[in-house]
Formats: sequence, structure tokens, C-alpha cells
Amino acid sequence: MKKYVIIGNSIAAIGCIEGIRSVDTKGGITVISEEKHPVYGRPLISYYLQDKTDEKRMNYRSEDFYESNKCKVIYGKKAVRIDSEAKEVILDNGKKIEYDALCVATGSRPFVPPFEGLETVSKKYSFMTLDDAIELKNNTDESTKVLIIGAGLIGLKCAEGLCGRVGSITVCDLADRVLSSILDAECAEIMQKNLEEHGVEFMLSDSVIKFDGGTAIIKSGKKVDFDVLVLAVGVRANTELLKESGGKVDRGIIVDEKMATDIDSVYSAGDCTQGMDITSGENKVLAILPNAYLQGHTAGVNMAGGDEVFDKGIPMNSIGFFGLHAMTAGAYVGAVYEEKTDKKLKRLFVKDGLLKGFIIIGSDTERAGIYTSLIREQTPLNDIDIKSMQKIASNMIFSSEIRRKKFGGVV
Repeated sequence: MKKYVIIGNSIAAIGCIEGIRSVDTKGGITVISEEKHPVYGRPLISYYLQDKTDEKRMNYRSEDFYESNKCKVIYGKKAVRIDSEAKEVILDNGKKIEYDALCVATGSRPFVPPFEGLETVSKKYSFMTLDDAIELKNNTDESTKVLIIGAGLIGLKCAEGLCGRVGSITVCDLADRVLSSILDAECAEIMQKNLEEHGVEFMLSDSVIKFDGGTAIIKSGKKVDFDVLVLAVGVRANTELLKESGGKVDRGIIVDEKMATDIDSVYSAGDCTQGMDITSGENKVLAILPNAYLQGHTAGVNMAGGDEVFDKGIPMNSIGFFGLHAMTAGAYVGAVYEEKTDKKLKRLFVKDGLLKGFIIIGSDTERAGIYTSLIREQTPLNDIDIKSMQKIASNMIFSSEIRRKKFGGVV
């Protein structure tokens, strides 16, 4: 009976388990989970702060998922080394776990710049895990002044989660706009105004140069007093385990279309990996939940002797603050079709007869999956009703022949 080991217990791991079981229903699966929780939806941790959900409802799969899939989960332990010759994973307690096929799904970790005086801050947190959210919940109240370093997705979701339960929230970022890695200035302004209307204050184009206890000294000369500090500057892929085993890494772990690394019988999936972005032709980290599941599933199928490829990787983001939602995907290149009002915006980017990317804020986000599908499948736009596509995303933009192929039945 084949022995499968998965390092990590996130969405990629779930995809891997389900991929394995689609081929091999008998092999043993061991999951090494550094966290002490069953797999949960990480995007929900801001809603946990708002008391809109709880730990049970955050579970990504049913309570009997691991049992029904015949998985053994080792909670609260960290894999510290891979012995690829002996085909063993060594844990931080010295225990060795044998494998025939291994998936490294170690995710990412917060990037913390070497701020001067950071060690003098008594209450400082990240915002990437359920434990982070629990710590923040237990250490804030209606009088707490919060300083968040980073106006990216993680920092802003933390700000949303804390609104209404703390006294004040200030977000500081070196960039000149919020969500600078995915939105231009005009789009970012729409999202920023919505956050400001709910009490979030911003200090952009500025940075912290020093901490002195509960005071941050800002480059512009300002000082910000705070009770709680949240560090949301960025993330880094956890590549060390594979690198130390002799595997090839760059910004992420290098994998092929089967999610195989260059080490025999070792695969990788999720935020720790680096693969091809089909919209730009660049090899990059695509740390996005839907990609993580698909990568995990692909790895699992191939670990079990099946044949599956993941060759439709694209950057995607689905974000929302206080009811205003934004979705983006692909590359912002080519000719632009645009519709916009004060709080709504749609941009479609077309190049070489293909939809390459889109930005949608405040409208049509519930149907953005149609646009995402067009990008992933690289559907030639001469096969669809372009004018209808521009106005509204629906299955009716496809010809009846394509609808039959995609959806079956008589359409």
C-alpha cells in the first residue's frame, strides 16, 4: 500500500487529498499540520474578528473529512527536513515519517522588515492565520488604538475586521495607494474612500523608520501612538524545506505542469510554488486560493499514478470591504473597454483576439467567473458575442455549439 505524505494543511492539501483519492482509495495519507486546527478558509479570519463566523463554520470541509478520506493528521508539529534519499520527512520532535510520494504545501509566511525598535513593541501581530485572529480578538477592545503597517489585501482585511471593535485604526504604507500590487490609482481610490467612510485612516507614501514602545516614528516626521501593531507588509513563500533538500527554488518552489519538483517523488502545491502565468507568459508565484486547490489536486492525482496537468494558472483576486466588492484577473495589457460611475468600474483588457484581464469594482462581480473562464481557457473572442460580453457576463455570449460543448444538453 502506497504511503503519501503532505506537509501543510491548507486548501492545497485538501486538493491533494481529493486528487489522491480520485485515483487511489487505499493508500495511507499522512498530513503534517503546523497549525492545530482542521483546514479552514483563511479569507474568513476577518469575519471571525467581526463575529460573523466562528471556528466551526470556518471549516473548509466537513468534520469527518479526514476520517472519511482515511487520513492521519499530525497537528501542532513542524516538518524540519526532507531526506529525499531515505524518503523520510523529519519532524521537529525527531519523529520520521516515511513516504513513497510527498507533496510540499508549506504556504507562505509574513515578511517582517528589520524595523528599528520593533522589539520594544509589546503587542504585535501578523494577520494570516486563525491563531492571529484569535490573538487580536483577545487583545483589543473599544478603546484600542491599532496601527497597521501595509495597505495590501491582508492589512485592509484586518482593518475591516477590526472596525467597530476598536477605538481607531491607522494604516501606513510606503506605496501611494491601497492595494498597489493589483489596482491602479483610480481603482484604488474607490476602495480607499469606502474604507475611509467606515473610519479607517490612511498614511500613504510614508513609512515607519523607528518604533519606541507604543509610538511609531514616521519618515514624514509624524508620530503615531498605538496599543496594538499589525504587521502586514507582505508575504514570502516557504521554500526552505525543499531548497535544503537540493530542490530548485526561486521566489517559490519550481514545479512543472504536473506539480512535480526536480526531486524524485516530491511534488509541491499552493502559495509556496512558482509556475507559469498564461496571461503574461512569466514564471511567478500565483498565491491565490483557487489556484492552490487546483495545484493540490493535480499533485495528488500524479502522486497516485494518474495523469493530470495544471496549465491554466492566472493571477486573480476577489476582495471586498463593507459590501463594496472588487475582482481582478489576468494581465492588464492590450486594448481597454471601460465602463465607470462614482462607485462602479469595469475594465476589460483584450490583446491578440483574447481576453487577457479584467478589473471589476462594485458591479457584475457575481458573474466575473465567466470572464475568468474566458481568460483561463484562452477562448478566441471571435467565437463569442463580444458586444454582449462587454456589457454583461453570461453564458449567452457563447454560440449554441459552444454552450452544448461546455454545458451539455439542448441550449
